[in-house]
Amino acid sequence: MPDLKVFLNGKLVDASQAKVSAFDAGFLHGASTFTTMYARNAVVFRLARHLSRLLDTAGKMGFRTDATAEALAAAVREVLAANALREARVRITLTPGSIRDAQGPPTTLVTAEPVPAQPPQAYEKGVVVVVSSFRQQRGAPTFGYKTGCYFPRIFAMQAAATQGAAESLWYTSDHHLAEACFCNVFLVRGGEVRTPPLDTPVLPGVVREAVLELCGRLKIPRDDRTPLTVHDMLAAEEMFLTASVSGIRPVVQVEKHVVGEGVPGPVTGRLMLAYRDLLDDECGGRNEGAPS
Repeated sequence: MPDLKVFLNGKLVDASQAKVSAFDAGFLHGASTFTTMYARNAVVFRLARHLSRLLDTAGKMGFRTDATAEALAAAVREVLAANALREARVRITLTPGSIRDAQGPPTTLVTAEPVPAQPPQAYEKGVVVVVSSFRQQRGAPTFGYKTGCYFPRIFAMQAAATQGAAESLWYTSDHHLAEACFCNVFLVRGGEVRTPPLDTPVLPGVVREAVLELCGRLKIPRDDRTPLTVHDMLAAEEMFLTASVSGIRPVVQVEKHVVGEGVPGPVTGRLMLAYRDLLDDECGGRNEGAPS
């Protein structure tokens, strides 16, 4: 298999030859921000929105960067073309660079690789999730942002996998539903689509935002301002997860609790179809096996 090309600090290089400083702040301290995106037909879904969130996070975290939205967009296109990828998982990572050189160059890395295979059953029959023992804290500096401090989420996902689950749900220290490790979470109750408010805190996911837009188009009632509790989750008739690469996945079971009828629900199904159409409209054409 040929070596993938990556874009590192202004130029394309073979992934096996890409190098950053041993003193890079992202490597040593997790001082980085990133965004993961889905490309179809070599077009990243809502690239501008991803870049806006990425650069906003870098600014709020005080990460020094020389990246601009225009330069990053060009780098994404270059990486996709260099790897001849039409459908891809694309990631941009920014770090302040070496901690030993405050005036040295920051790090910008753009990668693209084939989309990991998504089992059709995850969309047709739904997935099982568990509840993490970890808690999110309002006011914690990294919650609500994508930073390199992701080990607790990886650890929680590993624990979920050992239980045969696709994801792990996080609650806050004051018992409000927040998000999954790598996904936003939605509930459906009485025909209304509900998702935790951004100040829970949760990541302002690009697909989360798109689903709320689709609810407006489809005239489905929605609520993204009211905090959600364990009772809300247990009373939900439907549940689904959203993420850039995996799209919309129905949840049919939370540990031993069966959600609704134990099958993907009608509101979730409408949104999955509408999201497919949205991808077609914004990225051009339908790819078999693309996220639903």
